[in-house]
Amino acid sequence: MQDAVMSGLFGALSNETRMNLISNNLANINTTGYKRDRVSFQDTFLRLATDYKPDPRVSLRDKQLLPEGHIIAKPRVAQQTIDMSQGSLQVTGNPLDLAISGKGFFKVITPSGVMYTRNGEFYRNADGLLVDTKGYPVAGGGGTIALPDTGKISFSPDGRIFAGTEVVGNLGVVKIPNEQVLQRFGQNYFTAAKGQTVTEQELETNESEIMQGYLEKPNVEVVTEMVNMIETQHSFEAYQKVITGSNDMDSSAMRVGQQS
Repeated sequence: MQDAVMSGLFGALSNETRMNLISNNLANINTTGYKRDRVSFQDTFLRLATDYKPDPRVSLRDKQLLPEGHIIAKPRVAQQTIDMSQGSLQVTGNPLDLAISGKGFFKVITPSGVMYTRNGEFYRNADGLLVDTKGYPVAGGGGTIALPDTGKISFSPDGRIFAGTEVVGNLGVVKIPNEQVLQRFGQNYFTAAKGQTVTEQELETNESEIMQGYLEKPNVEVVTEMVNMIETQHSFEAYQKVITGSNDMDSSAMRVGQQS
C-alpha cells in the first residue's frame, strides 16, 4: 500500500500549496492592482513493465499471458501562474491616481532595480518627484518624473503629463509580451524571474489608455476564491483519508502475518 500512501501524500501537499495561494488572494482583495495567483495540477503516471505489450500480434492462446497492467498516479502541482487579466476600475477623483485600461505596466525605480506594477496610486514627494506608495520614483520617458509647483497636473490617455497646457513629462508605460517570465516581488511589483529577461515594447495607439482619477482594483473574485477554498479543503480531506486508510490496511496485514 506504499504507492497509495505516496499518492495521497502528493495530493495533500499539492492542495496545501493551492490553499496557501487562495488565502493570499483573499488577503489582497483590497490591494490596488493586485493580480491573483493560480495553479494547475497534473497526474504523474508511473507505468509498470506489464503495461507494455511485448508483441502486438494476436496470441495463439486464448488465455492472457501477462496480467493486467496497473498505473500508479501521483498528483502534484503542475504550474503556478499569475493571472494578468484586467481588474475593474474604481473612481477616486484624486488627480495623481492613475489606472491602465488595457495592456501595459507602470515602471518604478526601486533599490533592487526597475520594477513593473499595475498600481497607479501615486504622490508628489517633497522633491517634486512623482512617487508610488512606498516612495519609489515612477519612471518616465527619460528617467524620473518631476512635477512643477504651479499649474494643474493632468495626464492624457497616451501618458503625456501636463502642467496647465505645457507638457512636462511622459509616463514610462510599457507592454511586456512575455509576461510569463514575470515573478511577483512583494504584493504589487513584478520583475524578471531568475535567468529570464523582460522584453519591453511601446504601446500601440488605442491598445491601452491612462485613466486619471481611477485606480485598478484587484482581479480577485471573492465568491470564486471561496468556492475554490471549499473544494481544496474537501480534496485535502479526501487525500488524508487515503493515507489513513492505506496505513490501517498495512497495519491489519502486518497483524495477520504475525498471527499466522
